[in-house]
Amino acid sequence: MIESIGQIAVNVKDTARARAFYRDVLGLRHLFDAGPELAFFQCGSVRLMLSPPSKPEYDHPGSIVYYRVADLAATHAALAARGAAFEAEPHLVAKMPDHELWMAFLRDTEGNLLALMEERRPA
Repeated sequence: MIESIGQIAVNVKDTARARAFYRDVLGLRHLFDAGPELAFFQCGSVRLMLSPPSKPEYDHPGSIVYYRVADLAATHAALAARGAAFEAEPHLVAKMPDHELWMAFLRDTEGNLLALMEERRPA
């Protein structure tokens, strides 16, 4: 049975440019590089791999990666100050019985859509 996500591959056109964004703007911990084309980062228990598509048929936009954050407003402000370009302000997506789901969307340097999400619980 599947237990969890171990790694997510993110298509990039320019690994050096993407590496700087994920490290310096998003603040993810850079683990290692494998040659000039692969960069690996840690995000909680999931590893991200940034790389150009290995075959032409893999050269397409990827899935949206949703990054869980504790304080969406503070994270939004911090990333915007580092140069992240958000598509809109953080907004309420859904009211659940025990929390509100808030999100904000941005693009990385390669045009991939990313999301920040906060499950805001009443105080």
